[in-house]
Amino acid sequence: MKGNTVNRDPSALKNRLVKNQKKLKSYLNKNQIKAYRIYNKDIPEYPYLIDVYGDSAVIYEQGKKLGEEDQKKREEHQTDIEVAISDVLGITANKQFFKIREKQKGNEQYRPLDPTSDEFFPVDEAPFKFLINLERYLDTGLFLDHRPLRSHLYLNSKDKKVLNLFCYTGSISVACALGGGIVTSIDMSNTYLQWAYENFLLNKLDPKIHSFYQADVLKELHVRKENKEFFDIIILDPPSFSNSKRMEEDLDIERDHPLLIRDCMNLLAPGGTLYFSTNKRKFELHRIITDHYKVKEISQWTIPQDFHQTNIHRAFTIER
Repeated sequence: MKGNTVNRDPSALKNRLVKNQKKLKSYLNKNQIKAYRIYNKDIPEYPYLIDVYGDSAVIYEQGKKLGEEDQKKREEHQTDIEVAISDVLGITANKQFFKIREKQKGNEQYRPLDPTSDEFFPVDEAPFKFLINLERYLDTGLFLDHRPLRSHLYLNSKDKKVLNLFCYTGSISVACALGGGIVTSIDMSNTYLQWAYENFLLNKLDPKIHSFYQADVLKELHVRKENKEFFDIIILDPPSFSNSKRMEEDLDIERDHPLLIRDCMNLLAPGGTLYFSTNKRKFELHRIITDHYKVKEISQWTIPQDFHQTNIHRAFTIER
Protein backbone atom coordinates (compact mmCIF):
# COMPACT_ATOMS: atom_id res chain seq x y z
CA MET A 1 0.00 0.00 0.00
CA LYS A 2 3.07 2.16 -0.26
CA GLY A 3 2.60 5.31 -2.25
CA ASN A 4 -1.14 5.12 -1.65
CA THR A 5 -1.95 6.70 1.71
CA VAL A 6 -4.66 4.65 3.33
CA ASN A 7 -6.91 5.98 6.02
CA ARG A 8 -8.79 3.77 8.46
CA ASP A 9 -12.50 3.96 9.01
CA PRO A 10 -13.64 0.70 10.64
CA SER A 11 -17.21 1.94 10.99
CA ALA A 12 -17.49 2.47 7.20
CA LEU A 13 -16.32 -1.09 6.58
CA LYS A 14 -18.80 -2.46 9.09
CA ASN A 15 -21.64 -0.42 7.61
CA ARG A 16 -20.83 -1.66 4.12
CA LEU A 17 -20.93 -5.28 5.27
CA VAL A 18 -24.33 -4.65 6.86
CA LYS A 19 -25.58 -3.03 3.64
CA ASN A 20 -24.26 -5.85 1.43
CA GLN A 21 -25.66 -8.54 3.70
CA LYS A 22 -29.10 -6.94 3.63
CA LYS A 23 -28.98 -6.58 -0.17
CA LEU A 24 -28.05 -10.25 -0.69
CA LYS A 25 -30.21 -11.84 2.00
CA SER A 26 -33.26 -12.60 -0.15
CA TYR A 27 -31.13 -13.92 -3.05
CA LEU A 28 -29.08 -16.19 -0.80
CA ASN A 29 -32.06 -17.56 1.11
CA LYS A 30 -34.16 -18.15 -2.01
CA ASN A 31 -31.36 -20.11 -3.69
CA GLN A 32 -30.05 -21.82 -0.53
CA ILE A 33 -26.55 -20.45 -1.09
CA LYS A 34 -23.99 -20.81 1.70
CA ALA A 35 -20.87 -19.75 -0.22
CA TYR A 36 -20.80 -16.23 -1.67
CA ARG A 37 -18.89 -12.94 -1.98
CA ILE A 38 -19.95 -10.36 0.59
CA TYR A 39 -17.42 -7.62 -0.17
CA ASN A 40 -15.54 -6.69 -3.35
CA LYS A 41 -13.14 -3.81 -2.68
CA ASP A 42 -16.23 -1.64 -2.17
CA ILE A 43 -14.40 1.02 -0.13
CA PRO A 44 -11.07 2.35 -1.51
CA GLU A 45 -9.58 2.43 2.00
CA TYR A 46 -10.12 -1.33 2.28
CA PRO A 47 -9.22 -2.88 -1.11
CA TYR A 48 -9.93 -6.49 -0.16
CA LEU A 49 -12.19 -9.35 -1.28
CA ILE A 50 -14.25 -11.17 1.35
CA ASP A 51 -15.89 -14.52 0.61
CA VAL A 52 -18.16 -16.38 3.03
CA TYR A 53 -18.21 -20.17 3.25
CA GLY A 54 -20.82 -21.21 5.78
CA ASP A 55 -19.45 -20.21 9.19
CA SER A 56 -16.04 -19.22 7.77
CA ALA A 57 -14.60 -16.40 5.65
CA VAL A 58 -11.65 -15.97 3.29
CA ILE A 59 -10.15 -12.50 2.85
CA TYR A 60 -7.97 -11.85 -0.20
CA GLU A 61 -5.48 -9.03 -0.69
CA GLN A 62 -3.70 -8.29 -3.95
CA GLY A 63 -0.10 -9.08 -3.13
CA LYS A 64 2.98 -6.95 -3.43
CA LYS A 65 6.16 -6.41 -1.48
CA LEU A 66 5.57 -4.21 1.52
CA GLY A 67 7.84 -1.88 3.42
CA GLU A 68 7.83 -1.75 7.21
CA GLU A 69 5.26 1.07 7.27
CA ASP A 70 3.00 -0.76 4.80
CA GLN A 71 3.17 -3.95 6.83
CA LYS A 72 1.89 -2.03 9.84
CA LYS A 73 -1.06 -0.75 7.77
CA ARG A 74 -1.80 -4.30 6.62
CA GLU A 75 -1.94 -5.49 10.21
CA GLU A 76 -4.24 -2.59 11.14
CA HIS A 77 -6.50 -3.41 8.20
CA GLN A 78 -6.66 -7.06 9.16
CA THR A 79 -7.69 -6.09 12.67
CA ASP A 80 -10.47 -3.85 11.33
CA ILE A 81 -11.69 -6.56 8.94
CA GLU A 82 -11.56 -9.23 11.63
CA VAL A 83 -13.72 -7.16 13.97
CA ALA A 84 -16.19 -6.15 11.24
CA ILE A 85 -16.71 -9.72 10.05
CA SER A 86 -17.13 -10.95 13.59
CA ASP A 87 -19.63 -8.22 14.54
CA VAL A 88 -21.70 -8.26 11.34
CA LEU A 89 -21.50 -11.86 10.13
CA GLY A 90 -20.88 -13.63 13.42
CA ILE A 91 -17.78 -15.34 12.05
CA THR A 92 -15.15 -15.65 14.76
CA ALA A 93 -11.50 -14.73 14.23
CA ASN A 94 -10.33 -18.36 14.20
CA LYS A 95 -12.65 -18.97 11.22
CA GLN A 96 -11.23 -16.10 9.16
CA PHE A 97 -8.42 -16.82 6.69
CA PHE A 98 -6.31 -13.99 5.22
CA LYS A 99 -4.56 -14.70 1.92
CA ILE A 100 -2.41 -12.70 -0.47
CA ARG A 101 -3.18 -13.20 -4.16
CA GLU A 102 0.03 -12.91 -6.16
CA LYS A 103 0.94 -13.68 -9.76
CA GLN A 104 1.87 -17.35 -10.06
CA LYS A 105 4.22 -19.16 -12.39
CA GLY A 106 4.57 -22.75 -13.49
CA ASN A 107 3.29 -25.25 -10.95
CA GLU A 108 2.90 -22.66 -8.18
CA GLN A 109 -0.89 -22.79 -8.52
CA TYR A 110 -0.75 -26.43 -7.37
CA ARG A 111 1.63 -25.81 -4.46
CA PRO A 112 -0.07 -25.97 -1.05
CA LEU A 113 0.08 -22.87 1.14
CA ASP A 114 -0.35 -25.14 4.15
CA PRO A 115 0.50 -28.78 3.33
CA THR A 116 -0.63 -29.85 6.81
CA SER A 117 -4.23 -28.68 6.32
CA ASP A 118 -6.53 -31.58 5.51
CA GLU A 119 -9.68 -29.89 6.75
CA PHE A 120 -12.15 -30.34 3.91
CA PHE A 121 -15.80 -29.60 4.55
CA PRO A 122 -18.95 -29.35 2.38
CA VAL A 123 -20.86 -26.19 1.53
CA ASP A 124 -24.34 -26.05 0.04
CA GLU A 125 -25.23 -24.61 -3.34
CA ALA A 126 -28.60 -26.26 -3.87
CA PRO A 127 -29.01 -28.81 -5.31
CA PHE A 128 -25.24 -29.37 -5.05
CA LYS A 129 -22.71 -29.81 -2.28
CA PHE A 130 -19.02 -29.09 -2.79
CA LEU A 131 -15.95 -29.90 -0.73
CA ILE A 132 -13.75 -26.92 0.04
CA ASN A 133 -10.51 -26.33 1.90
CA LEU A 134 -9.85 -22.81 3.15
CA GLU A 135 -6.20 -23.20 4.19
CA ARG A 136 -4.36 -25.65 1.97
CA TYR A 137 -4.36 -23.71 -1.32
CA LEU A 138 -4.76 -20.13 -2.48
CA ASP A 139 -8.14 -21.00 -4.00
CA THR A 140 -10.73 -22.88 -1.99
CA GLY A 141 -11.84 -25.48 -4.53
CA LEU A 142 -14.96 -23.61 -5.68
CA PHE A 143 -15.16 -20.68 -8.09
CA LEU A 144 -18.13 -18.74 -6.76
CA ASP A 145 -18.65 -16.64 -9.89
CA HIS A 146 -19.65 -19.69 -11.96
CA ARG A 147 -22.72 -20.42 -9.84
CA PRO A 148 -25.27 -19.36 -12.54
CA LEU A 149 -23.49 -21.45 -15.18
CA ARG A 150 -23.59 -24.50 -12.92
CA SER A 151 -27.33 -23.99 -12.47
CA HIS A 152 -27.87 -23.56 -16.22
CA LEU A 153 -25.90 -26.69 -17.12
CA TYR A 154 -27.73 -28.70 -14.46
CA LEU A 155 -30.99 -27.87 -16.26
CA ASN A 156 -29.62 -28.50 -19.77
CA SER A 157 -27.43 -31.61 -19.56
CA LYS A 158 -29.98 -34.42 -19.51
CA ASP A 159 -28.90 -37.30 -21.78
CA LYS A 160 -26.00 -35.17 -23.06
CA LYS A 161 -22.40 -36.25 -23.49
CA VAL A 162 -20.30 -33.60 -21.71
CA LEU A 163 -16.59 -32.69 -21.84
CA ASN A 164 -15.26 -30.44 -19.07
CA LEU A 165 -11.75 -29.16 -19.85
CA PHE A 166 -9.48 -27.65 -17.17
CA CYS A 167 -12.14 -29.07 -14.84
CA TYR A 168 -10.41 -28.07 -11.56
CA THR A 169 -12.32 -29.72 -8.69
CA GLY A 170 -15.23 -30.69 -10.90
CA SER A 171 -18.03 -28.43 -9.66
CA ILE A 172 -19.37 -27.95 -13.20
CA SER A 173 -18.91 -31.67 -13.85
CA VAL A 174 -21.08 -32.39 -10.81
CA ALA A 175 -23.77 -30.01 -12.07
CA CYS A 176 -23.87 -31.69 -15.48
CA ALA A 177 -23.86 -35.20 -14.01
CA LEU A 178 -26.64 -34.41 -11.53
CA GLY A 179 -28.58 -32.98 -14.47
CA GLY A 180 -28.41 -36.33 -16.22
CA GLY A 181 -25.32 -35.96 -18.41
CA ILE A 182 -22.41 -38.37 -18.86
CA VAL A 183 -19.31 -36.34 -18.08
CA THR A 184 -15.64 -36.56 -19.03
CA SER A 185 -13.47 -34.36 -16.77
CA ILE A 186 -9.90 -33.47 -17.76
CA ASP A 187 -7.27 -31.58 -15.77
CA MET A 188 -3.48 -31.56 -15.48
CA SER A 189 -3.60 -31.94 -11.70
CA ASN A 190 -4.23 -35.35 -10.20
CA THR A 191 -4.89 -33.58 -6.89
CA TYR A 192 -7.80 -31.66 -8.38
CA LEU A 193 -9.13 -34.72 -10.21
CA GLN A 194 -9.22 -36.66 -6.95
CA TRP A 195 -11.04 -33.70 -5.41
CA ALA A 196 -13.55 -33.85 -8.29
CA TYR A 197 -13.98 -37.59 -7.69
CA GLU A 198 -14.79 -36.89 -4.02
CA ASN A 199 -17.28 -34.19 -5.07
CA PHE A 200 -19.09 -36.82 -7.16
CA LEU A 201 -19.29 -39.13 -4.16
CA LEU A 202 -20.52 -36.28 -1.95
CA ASN A 203 -23.39 -35.68 -4.38
CA LYS A 204 -24.24 -39.40 -4.49
CA LEU A 205 -23.07 -39.72 -8.08
CA ASP A 206 -21.40 -42.93 -9.23
CA PRO A 207 -17.97 -41.84 -10.53
CA LYS A 208 -17.64 -45.10 -12.48
CA ILE A 209 -20.35 -43.94 -14.89
CA HIS A 210 -18.22 -40.90 -15.72
CA SER A 211 -14.56 -40.39 -16.73
CA PHE A 212 -11.65 -38.55 -15.08
CA TYR A 213 -8.39 -37.99 -16.98
CA GLN A 214 -5.14 -36.38 -15.92
CA ALA A 215 -3.76 -34.92 -19.15
CA ASP A 216 -2.38 -31.91 -20.98
CA VAL A 217 -5.65 -30.51 -22.36
CA LEU A 218 -4.01 -29.10 -25.49
CA LYS A 219 -2.61 -32.52 -26.38
CA GLU A 220 -5.73 -34.42 -25.32
CA LEU A 221 -7.94 -32.45 -27.70
CA HIS A 222 -5.93 -33.81 -30.63
CA VAL A 223 -6.14 -37.36 -29.29
CA ARG A 224 -9.92 -37.11 -29.01
CA LYS A 225 -10.14 -35.74 -32.55
CA GLU A 226 -8.12 -38.68 -33.91
CA ASN A 227 -10.46 -41.04 -32.08
CA LYS A 228 -13.45 -39.21 -33.61
CA GLU A 229 -15.06 -38.66 -30.22
CA PHE A 230 -17.83 -36.05 -30.11
CA PHE A 231 -19.64 -34.24 -27.29
CA ASP A 232 -22.96 -32.43 -27.02
CA ILE A 233 -21.63 -29.94 -24.46
CA ILE A 234 -18.03 -28.78 -24.01
CA ILE A 235 -16.96 -26.50 -21.16
CA LEU A 236 -13.74 -24.56 -21.73
CA ASP A 237 -12.57 -22.41 -18.83
CA PRO A 238 -8.77 -22.28 -19.11
CA PRO A 239 -6.31 -20.31 -17.00
CA SER A 240 -5.33 -16.93 -18.42
CA PHE A 241 -1.73 -18.09 -18.57
CA SER A 242 0.11 -21.28 -17.71
CA ASN A 243 3.68 -22.44 -18.24
CA SER A 244 3.29 -25.54 -16.11
CA LYS A 245 5.94 -28.20 -16.60
CA ARG A 246 3.07 -30.65 -17.03
CA MET A 247 2.27 -29.03 -20.39
CA GLU A 248 4.33 -29.49 -23.54
CA GLU A 249 3.78 -25.82 -24.44
CA ASP A 250 2.84 -22.74 -22.45
CA LEU A 251 -0.69 -21.37 -22.66
CA ASP A 252 -1.62 -17.73 -23.14
CA ILE A 253 -5.39 -17.42 -23.53
CA GLU A 254 -5.16 -14.07 -25.36
CA ARG A 255 -2.85 -15.60 -27.95
CA ASP A 256 -4.07 -19.20 -28.03
CA HIS A 257 -7.86 -19.05 -27.68
CA PRO A 258 -8.60 -19.20 -31.46
CA LEU A 259 -6.73 -22.51 -31.83
CA LEU A 260 -8.08 -23.83 -28.53
CA ILE A 261 -11.66 -23.04 -29.53
CA ARG A 262 -11.13 -24.50 -33.00
CA ASP A 263 -9.87 -27.76 -31.48
CA CYS A 264 -12.92 -27.88 -29.20
CA MET A 265 -15.29 -27.23 -32.10
CA ASN A 266 -13.76 -30.23 -33.89
CA LEU A 267 -15.16 -32.38 -31.06
CA LEU A 268 -18.60 -30.77 -30.95
CA ALA A 269 -21.50 -32.96 -32.06
CA PRO A 270 -24.11 -31.51 -34.45
CA GLY A 271 -26.39 -29.17 -32.50
CA GLY A 272 -23.88 -29.05 -29.64
CA THR A 273 -22.68 -26.04 -27.63
CA LEU A 274 -19.26 -24.92 -26.43
CA TYR A 275 -19.31 -22.81 -23.26
CA PHE A 276 -16.15 -20.70 -23.19
CA SER A 277 -15.22 -18.39 -20.32
CA THR A 278 -12.15 -16.50 -19.17
CA ASN A 279 -11.11 -14.31 -16.25
CA LYS A 280 -8.57 -12.51 -18.42
CA ARG A 281 -8.97 -8.77 -17.92
CA LYS A 282 -9.86 -6.78 -21.06
CA PHE A 283 -10.22 -10.01 -23.05
CA GLU A 284 -11.51 -9.71 -26.62
CA LEU A 285 -12.66 -12.66 -28.70
CA HIS A 286 -10.70 -12.89 -31.93
CA ARG A 287 -12.58 -11.99 -35.10
CA ILE A 288 -11.71 -15.34 -36.65
CA ILE A 289 -13.99 -16.99 -34.06
CA THR A 290 -16.92 -14.62 -34.56
CA ASP A 291 -16.56 -14.96 -38.36
CA HIS A 292 -16.55 -18.76 -38.39
CA TYR A 293 -19.01 -19.68 -35.65
CA LYS A 294 -22.29 -18.60 -34.10
CA VAL A 295 -21.18 -16.71 -30.99
CA LYS A 296 -23.30 -15.26 -28.20
CA GLU A 297 -21.91 -13.48 -25.15
CA ILE A 298 -23.63 -14.68 -21.97
CA SER A 299 -21.61 -12.76 -19.38
CA GLN A 300 -24.63 -10.69 -18.35
CA TRP A 301 -26.40 -13.70 -16.82
CA THR A 302 -23.43 -15.86 -15.84
CA ILE A 303 -22.13 -13.25 -13.36
CA PRO A 304 -24.12 -13.72 -10.12
CA GLN A 305 -25.68 -11.04 -7.97
CA ASP A 306 -22.93 -11.13 -5.33
CA PHE A 307 -20.37 -10.21 -8.02
CA HIS A 308 -22.34 -7.22 -9.28
CA GLN A 309 -20.39 -4.63 -11.27
CA THR A 310 -17.17 -6.63 -11.12
CA ASN A 311 -16.81 -7.98 -14.69
CA ILE A 312 -15.08 -10.94 -13.05
CA HIS A 313 -15.32 -13.03 -16.21
CA ARG A 314 -16.49 -13.05 -19.79
CA ALA A 315 -18.49 -16.02 -21.05
CA PHE A 316 -19.74 -17.10 -24.47
CA THR A 317 -21.71 -19.85 -26.13
CA ILE A 318 -20.20 -20.97 -29.43
CA GLU A 319 -22.06 -23.13 -31.95
CA ARG A 320 -21.64 -24.14 -35.54
